[in-house]
Amino acid sequence: MTGGRTGTLPTRIIPSVIYSLAPNEIFVFGSNALGMHHAGAARVAYNEFGAEWGNGEGLQGQSYSIPTMEGEHNTKLAIMRFTQYAKEHPELKFLVTPVGCGIAGYTPEEIAPMFKDAAYLENVYLPISFWKVLMI
Repeated sequence: MTGGRTGTLPTRIIPSVIYSLAPNEIFVFGSNALGMHHAGAARVAYNEFGAEWGNGEGLQGQSYSIPTMEGEHNTKLAIMRFTQYAKEHPELKFLVTPVGCGIAGYTPEEIAPMFKDAAYLENVYLPISFWKVLMI
């Protein structure tokens, strides 16, 4: 994966399944504010990439959690905080899973626009479903 665009979609697209991470890669996943990583990408982050039980937001090991179960407004604020963090850490590559589009019940059309500012950062990689909505 490289930065930039090829044709109509950017090339900073995450793989559909992430099995391992390079030392500078961060697995970004949706969680709840209590950090109960029971299922989905949150469970993968907990089992494989250092997410901490009881920590619902921020960097944890090689993962970064974004709370998505506490309403759309709170999700948007958490994504804004993530975007600022990614901007402050260009040495890291953030692999954003389809945050909020699993157990939280949102669609890419609802969540992807919240990542518009993050999409301009060369170190943020998004799922293709988000890029199709953003078409930056």
